[in-house]
Amino acid sequence: MRSYFNMAVLVALTWLAAPGQIQANPGQWRSEWPKTDFDKHAVPFEQIMSGGVTKDRIPSIDQPRFVAAAEAEGLAQTEPVIGLTINGKSRAYPLSVLIWHEIVNDVFAGVPVAVTFCPLCNAAVVFDRRVAGETLEFGTTGKLRYSDLVMYDRQSESWWQQFTGEAIIGAMTGQKLLFVPARLESFASFKARAPDGEVLVPNDPYMRRYGMNPYGGYDSAHTPFLYRGKLPEVVAPLARVVAVGDRAWSVDFLQIKQRIETPDGLILTWEYGQNSALDSELIAEGRDVGNVLVQRRNANGKLVDVLYRVDFAFAFYAFHPTAKIIVE
Repeated sequence: MRSYFNMAVLVALTWLAAPGQIQANPGQWRSEWPKTDFDKHAVPFEQIMSGGVTKDRIPSIDQPRFVAAAEAEGLAQTEPVIGLTINGKSRAYPLSVLIWHEIVNDVFAGVPVAVTFCPLCNAAVVFDRRVAGETLEFGTTGKLRYSDLVMYDRQSESWWQQFTGEAIIGAMTGQKLLFVPARLESFASFKARAPDGEVLVPNDPYMRRYGMNPYGGYDSAHTPFLYRGKLPEVVAPLARVVAVGDRAWSVDFLQIKQRIETPDGLILTWEYGQNSALDSELIAEGRDVGNVLVQRRNANGKLVDVLYRVDFAFAFYAFHPTAKIIVE
């Protein structure tokens, strides 16, 4: 039976959270974060809220474990993964794992990366962890801004906005992480293009209820959770949009068209075969939201991936308030 989002989230937060108020109190931050330089910040403190959990209560994965894609067990073909390819090598990071950890600190093909997923924004983002000659390691603060995950680096304990990759509080304020192109795709899609790839598996399969969605029914909710801000007018707040920079297209519109080509050479496609991670209690039974891909032709005429995202509309709008979301 499908659960109502509010009930699922309350259960999840009760299970994960330490006692405390959802509304964050900046005066309390300094005692919890003695190493963070709160005199440096790029956003108003009142925009940041507690997500109901404390620092690292949602634990990052810092020593990831992988198996060959052909040996991965318990992962449905239609389940969503973040597919990453660097220097000809490929790895898949299932959302069934990331939904419980939100950050994976990895070194892949010689590149230190942070593979991140914010369930409340459906934001699957990969970053290069190197900043100003230093390799950072990231964890979760337990805080949200515009409902989006606020990360921190364990070197300076500066706070970073997951959606934008920008440091917003602390000594690193103003620094930006480099985005690494990745796909949010079905496991079947990943295996088809990377049969020799690897798949992230839990270090301890009993640590969390892997494969289950603690936010059951969330992507059918009328309003986003713990969000204070304006909502887009042309699409439902939790409708998905595919974004390239500050441009976005409704995924529902792309599903109707199947393929969109832009004057500047972008090719957007949609096809069936990927579950929503935020619908049914069991991720493998989530409704089909499709596989979205954005590419362009290079100088040799070959289709290559473009850096793109598939986010909830409210989150894209929160960080790109003047951008147009194309719906027809």
